Amino acid sequence: MTLAPEEVKACCAAVYGSAAARYLLGDSFHPGGPSLTAELAAALRVGPGDEVVDVASGPGTSAIQLARQTGCTAIGVDLAPVPDPADEPRVRFVRGDAEALPFAGASVDGVLCECAFCTFPNKEQAASELARVLRSGRWLALSDMTAEPARLPPELTGLRAWVACVADARPLPEISELLARAGFEIERAEQRDQLLLELLDRIDARLQVAAMLSELVSPDAVAQGRTLVAAARQAIVDRALGYAIVVARRR
Repeated sequence: MTLAPEEVKACCAAVYGSAAARYLLGDSFHPGGPSLTAELAAALRVGPGDEVVDVASGPGTSAIQLARQTGCTAIGVDLAPVPDPADEPRVRFVRGDAEALPFAGASVDGVLCECAFCTFPNKEQAASELARVLRSGRWLALSDMTAEPARLPPELTGLRAWVACVADARPLPEISELLARAGFEIERAEQRDQLLLELLDRIDARLQVAAMLSELVSPDAVAQGRTLVAAARQAIVDRALGYAIVVARRR
């Protein structure tokens, strides 16, 4: 199934801006939750006076945590409507595309990107944009789904799997290579597959509750969601799917 890049982007933005997504994923929208965000924030080596971009910031939870943890100014960028900054003066949000970030070159002191790189249709362009906006010598902290695309089962392809951050995930060495070609020196690249398993368990439990309540999610959507969860869980066991972090310095 061939999907137009703009179709993928629009669907991802719409789904992750929904109440159903917040219900299923919680506030953080990614494996590892606030604990992993805290680890990535520390890896950015930023503080008061620094400006950091959270690319594909979703509901803004990580941008707010980043500002409060480090004292930096955080700017969340997402295709979805701009969220409320929750009375945090060091945080603001703008609408924008990861493949064409709305910032001047070499203008920010850090870049955070959590569980989103896999959803960008043009990953080479997105990697170039992450490098373009970041000042030389500063840091990118990224977490993302990883996959061996040729080994994914049919359930983990197509538009629903794109939205679920699975269909176009890449192996960790490929992600690292994309970033290296864009101008980054890789400091750490580590698999964290257990974090994804834990998130899948939470999603499945909430889908079961939703099936009983029939409020936020339709029965068909629940069934489709549980099929995706089961396929993803098996793919992790088969080492065809996983989760990883990359910390890299802009050359």
